[in-house]
Amino acid sequence: MAKKFRVAAQMFGFRDYIQTPEDVKKTLAKVKKMGYDFIQISGFGPIPPAELRKLCDEAGVEPIGAHIGLQRFREDEAGVIAECKALGITYVAIPWLPCKDYTTLAAWKKLYKEFEGYAKRFAKEGIVVQYHNHDFEFEKFGIKKGKGGKTILDMLYEGTEVLQSELDFGWVARGGYNPVNWAKKMKGRMDQVHFKDWGIVNGKPSFRAVGEGSIDWPEVIKACKAGGTKDFIVEQDTWEVTGNPFVSYAISRENLKAMGL
Repeated sequence: MAKKFRVAAQMFGFRDYIQTPEDVKKTLAKVKKMGYDFIQISGFGPIPPAELRKLCDEAGVEPIGAHIGLQRFREDEAGVIAECKALGITYVAIPWLPCKDYTTLAAWKKLYKEFEGYAKRFAKEGIVVQYHNHDFEFEKFGIKKGKGGKTILDMLYEGTEVLQSELDFGWVARGGYNPVNWAKKMKGRMDQVHFKDWGIVNGKPSFRAVGEGSIDWPEVIKACKAGGTKDFIVEQDTWEVTGNPFVSYAISRENLKAMGL
């Protein structure tokens, strides 16, 4: 029997439509109808985690992870753990960090230790901590006479062991790197990944629905499956071409189905 993989919608793309319980009900119904049986929590309004989980159950969609900001980890680690348990999830990703606060190699290394600390402590609670990259992590440190150096993201995963990668292939491509090569590089350490695509709109790089941009998704999917990925999470931050997140996410789902997911 062929292994089944979970395809989820990252709800940040619907942030303008999930601020109240009533809007959440309507939006989750639409997401379910598109063919997403799973979601990743992000962008919701001030709805208690237990209530949000109930709304998901009623809609027939299962939360499989969440994005929770670094500041929350720092200020209320126990609260983050409690929120994950209330949502019934075992994956939580640090989605972003203020990169301007980290201008030296020493500062980055200190941050890596902090991330690894979270990962180890959360693992004792049955929760996997991940880091979700953007493009700035592909900047290099240690360049000498215009040559060499290592990217911030390479050093992050060389400097940690328990921390997992929630590799975002759209941002890998935007950072100038090959998504397939990075999928192979993170083998065994990326249970969940983010799918978003890039194209040129009005002369500028812009988010596209998965399969409508420049990334070779069949090869990425092949490398992810070989690397142990379980969950493929669609995210579209903005939608310049369609003007509508519901249309863009639906296109992504249709295209992924055609690719066998």
